[in-house]
Amino acid sequence: MKKTFATLAALAMLSGTAVYAQDFDNQLKARKGQFNILAINLGILGGMARGAVEYDAEAAQAAADSIVGVSMVNQGPLWPEGSDADSIEGTRAKANIWENLPDVIDKWNAVGVAAKELQAAAGTGQEAIGPNLGKLGGTCKACHDTYRVPE
Repeated sequence: MKKTFATLAALAMLSGTAVYAQDFDNQLKARKGQFNILAINLGILGGMARGAVEYDAEAAQAAADSIVGVSMVNQGPLWPEGSDADSIEGTRAKANIWENLPDVIDKWNAVGVAAKELQAAAGTGQEAIGPNLGKLGGTCKACHDTYRVPE
């Protein structure tokens, strides 16, 4: 009886893990959500930097603050192995992410450093936004070039 119970418990754990491992819906939603928040706020700052939108120090600061907030999200849980474009729909993540996850996390940390520099400058004037956006964009590109499927 003990052997049967142990076997059933082990099978239940394994099957539960397999089902859980394939359900990436929440991770994908969170991952996409953070990138959408980044895009919205980068758009606000980009419009101000180009002069397409009137510079507003409070709005610029709020956008930069939001970018910093997103950059502080722990990335580990958002990138479960097998949640790449070759394995599931709805993502542009390349499978090589999991071969180099420490590099991906380092690149994300570089986003955070650049975001904090942008945050420090955003409220000081329109002329300060562009160079800092460029630096932040370079950190994003460093990861996208290696770990994101092109559109």
